[in-house]
Amino acid sequence: MQGEGKYIYCIIKSSDLIDFGPLGIGERRDRVYTISYRNISAVVSDTLKKKYPVARENLIPHTFAIEEVMKTHTVLPVRFSTIAEDEDKVKNILGREYDRFTDLLKDMEGKKELGLRAFFKEDVIYKDILANYEEIRVKKEKLANQPPSSNMHLWLLEIGRVVETALTKEKDKCRADILSVLEPLALKTRICNSYGEMVIMNSAFLVDKKMEPEFDRKVGEITVKYDDKIKFKYVGTVPPFNFVNVAINTGDL
Repeated sequence: MQGEGKYIYCIIKSSDLIDFGPLGIGERRDRVYTISYRNISAVVSDTLKKKYPVARENLIPHTFAIEEVMKTHTVLPVRFSTIAEDEDKVKNILGREYDRFTDLLKDMEGKKELGLRAFFKEDVIYKDILANYEEIRVKKEKLANQPPSSNMHLWLLEIGRVVETALTKEKDKCRADILSVLEPLALKTRICNSYGEMVIMNSAFLVDKKMEPEFDRKVGEITVKYDDKIKFKYVGTVPPFNFVNVAINTGDL
């Protein structure tokens, strides 16, 4: 790709020309502004027509620009690194997808994404497992009483396997309990990929703004309930990437 294009961040309901400031992706930090068709707009910035790598230095400005727009508008996030040839092409996209975008904007109005991640406190959960799982306690006692032998590593592997199974059970039990409290308050729930041995859940909830205070309260209650063994990271008011992430075909317009 060569030359200049229009990087598309999100779609909003507006017919006004709005300048959101120099927030654009790339080293130039071009101004982010709107291109309108009827009563909807694409939020864009000028950019070189190139494929932006999925990297922190690109994802941060992409997300930050959408977050700034979201302060005053309902947003439909557009897939990362979506670039149209010029302003006319952007307007063609808006015209072609007008009904779809209008319906999605209406569907997302008054809603927000809230995120919750939960992690076991490593030192605490292993003590709990040892105290509450008789099979593991018995195996550890037998191992402690065994004379050193060539089978020692087999004993250790077996204990490790049983502990891992117990850890999975504890994760499933806590996740189910947390979701039983929060899911009834959400319109939609998504359990995202989790990485890390201690991660219990990495979840996103689409919540009506009117329900946010109650959702916040329940998260607070859960945090208190599990304070001894679980750490929580609660993130509110983020772009609804997990529930709408618009893919746009920018070619053949």
